[in-house]
Amino acid sequence: MPPPLTHRRRLLVLAICCMSLLIVSLDNTVLNVALPSMQKEFGASVSGMQWTIDAYTLVLASLLMLAGSTADRIGRRRIFKAGLVIFTVGSVLCSVAPNLESLIAFRMVQAVGGSMLNPVAMSIITNTFTEPRERARAIGVWGGVVGISMAAGPIVGGVLVDSVGWRSIFWINLPVGLAALLLTMRYVPESLAPKPRRPDPVGQLLVMTLLGSLTYAIIEAPAAGWTSPVIVTFALLALAALVGLIAYEPRRAEPLIDLRFFRSAPFSGATVIAISAFASLAGFLFLSTLYLQNVRGLNALDAGLWMLPMAAMTLVCAPISGRIVGSRGPRIPLLVAGIAMTASGVLFAAFEAETSNVTRFIGYVLFGLGFGFVNAPITNTAVSGMPRAQAGVAAAVASTSRQIGQTLGVAVIGAVLASGIASGVASGVGTSSYATTFVDASQGGWWIIVGCGLAVLLVGLLTSGRWARATAERTALCLEQPEIQQATAGAKS
Repeated sequence: MPPPLTHRRRLLVLAICCMSLLIVSLDNTVLNVALPSMQKEFGASVSGMQWTIDAYTLVLASLLMLAGSTADRIGRRRIFKAGLVIFTVGSVLCSVAPNLESLIAFRMVQAVGGSMLNPVAMSIITNTFTEPRERARAIGVWGGVVGISMAAGPIVGGVLVDSVGWRSIFWINLPVGLAALLLTMRYVPESLAPKPRRPDPVGQLLVMTLLGSLTYAIIEAPAAGWTSPVIVTFALLALAALVGLIAYEPRRAEPLIDLRFFRSAPFSGATVIAISAFASLAGFLFLSTLYLQNVRGLNALDAGLWMLPMAAMTLVCAPISGRIVGSRGPRIPLLVAGIAMTASGVLFAAFEAETSNVTRFIGYVLFGLGFGFVNAPITNTAVSGMPRAQAGVAAAVASTSRQIGQTLGVAVIGAVLASGIASGVASGVGTSSYATTFVDASQGGWWIIVGCGLAVLLVGLLTSGRWARATAERTALCLEQPEIQQATAGAKS
């Protein structure tokens, strides 16, 4: 039986939840710096490398809300423990994968476990820290761990790939996962939602169809052709799934995705900002890793060290952002994040910053600063103002948005890069200079990152003011009304 929740115990619960977040987030970014080594061993194409990342984020995004609602129904601690076991086993399988296809399949196993960790851990934190200011600070620490793990991944990956080999990047999950499991069994209390949500298998199937079809169409389009029957079919399938979700979910009493959440401008803004920020991060790491190793010829460790300015800025700025959100709200961190990420993207897109050590360093510093400031306001804005009974679902949507952003970032920017390289080689440019071909081909991807930074800036400005807060209050009242009516009716009877 877990001990009483004293202040020290609450902090320990927060630390345990952050451990699970660390391995899930770190695992994905560590992989980026190992991509060239995997590519050489397996003889994989650019699309093959995209799938090693997107197979993970795609399954994660598809199952996060299901895992969150299941945890509310049968026990958050129980699902959290299951997630740690599955994720750790999946990591061991990845480390012994004999080929690319097996690696992609084992990454999906990892993702099944990972889907049981992030939203459930956030729900545990929300129910552990009930005082608003204390909860905001806890969420700030949580957001800081996301940023730190996402940015520090290339450095950790570089050290492991160069010293032991790419398979070792999956070994680090074993001791952390086991330690988190043992601590969870001892210290994390069990909790259930007051009124658990019923399963929504149709909604779940529609979400998986939408994300899977869209990702497949984007990644495979450069090789198959954007107008090929297969790509068009998958694109239409994704569109049909989206229309089906919009038409079906409002008719359910307890939908997988409660579309009423999006009446809250801060919640909708947090969703758009999460997708934009994490698409930007995924694309940034994907382009930078391939450039540093395949074009500049750096080894994995040196490439990871080049990411150190970004990691350091994220490390410094993430807790500062959490404190500002707790004391003054999300507006200032979102504006700082949007400006910094946009400026970084412009350096690479318009001035080819990657070709000079000085401008590359400045670009990495700016991006790390921006990403460090963006995480805490995303989670805090998504759950603040929501009824406590809905906080787990709101947090799951925010986590899903992050994974969708990463999936789309790698898929879209990778597709733009692959198309650009293919065009350059076909035109004969690639025969004289692969470096020139790569830089030219990557410019479209950098402009997409600029657009993502602008989205963070403009949406953050629009959804953090007085009008936006008023929409959040109205939405919370709308969500609470049925519960109030049921409670009143029960009291009268």
